[in-house]
Amino acid sequence: MKRYAIIVAGGKGMRMGGEVPKQFLLVGGKPVLMHTLQAFHGFDPQMQLIVVLPSSQITYWQALCQKHGCNIPHQVTAGGDTRFHSVKNGLALIPQETNAVVGVHDGVRPFVAQDVLLRCYILAETKRAVIPVIPVVETIRKITDTSAVHSVTVPRSEYRLVQTPQVFEVNLLKRAYQQSYIDKFTDDASVVEAMGVQVYLTEGNRENIKLTTPFDLNIAIQLINE
Repeated sequence: MKRYAIIVAGGKGMRMGGEVPKQFLLVGGKPVLMHTLQAFHGFDPQMQLIVVLPSSQITYWQALCQKHGCNIPHQVTAGGDTRFHSVKNGLALIPQETNAVVGVHDGVRPFVAQDVLLRCYILAETKRAVIPVIPVVETIRKITDTSAVHSVTVPRSEYRLVQTPQVFEVNLLKRAYQQSYIDKFTDDASVVEAMGVQVYLTEGNRENIKLTTPFDLNIAIQLINE
């Protein structure tokens, strides 16, 4: 079955506290986004990769690829106002496929494990909608009023933390993204679920963190060194 990946990298670097967008920060001598591309290319060299960037960053990314000798084949397209619209733009580069699956992945998650990629893509061939998750290890409290004064403990065994790639049958995801955007569309699974489609959970890997803060970047450097 044919495989695609849409790698969404629309960060502006605000929470990192610097001017360089987080997907372009250097870890182990090359930009985070290149590590992410390598993870997918290493998993399946035949996979068609699509990188979605803000239009203002595309030329900079192309220059980085030249500078660091990144020769992984991939297409680049401009993102939209929200993640939803960026994914939709990426999907536009994929033809209607009756025998294909597509994963949507955060560009700043460079440490997705190869076995997680394999599970997600293989399961999506039959389950149609698959997302990687990990257990919650800390106690969770639910705020019960608007002032955030009152709260209750909730059973953490009933919750999971969601990661990417979220992998779907291509035509299913294309149909899902024909819906009008609403605020509750925080990831691809929520878009697909809005059509009444059940999403299948599979085990992710804890190292597959989303690099958002300087603390996350320090963890990334440590993981690269290991």
